Amino acid sequence: MKVRNTVIAGLGALFVFGLGAPAMADGDAAAGKKVFAKCRACHKLEAGKHGVGPSLHNIVGREVATADGFTKYSKAMKAFGEGKTWDEDLLNSFLEKPKGLVKGTKMAFPGLRKPEQRADVIAYLKSVE
Repeated sequence: MKVRNTVIAGLGALFVFGLGAPAMADGDAAAGKKVFAKCRACHKLEAGKHGVGPSLHNIVGREVATADGFTKYSKAMKAFGEGKTWDEDLLNSFLEKPKGLVKGTKMAFPGLRKPEQRADVIAYLKSVE
């Protein structure tokens, strides 16, 4: 009986802390499009079209602070970006609290606190051609 309870407890822990947690790639692009409405004031998704912030077209896999034709990156973002590429994990960290990750960034948006919203936005960004 004791062994059975231990196994059940272990499986429960796996579910809660591992297998039950959605993977970043499992975001919902349709939901992310709605959340992205918060970003549209400053960011565009068309290649080469910038707003106050850089275009986010093909951001996943792009080197940080390198959007073609965007010249208004802060010194902090340029320094932070040296040798880094926007992948899902880095985007997730930045979207959670931009000024917490890149001290001195010009991005005024406070961030997306909910992990599901961040996963959804990243899924949406990846889905846009």
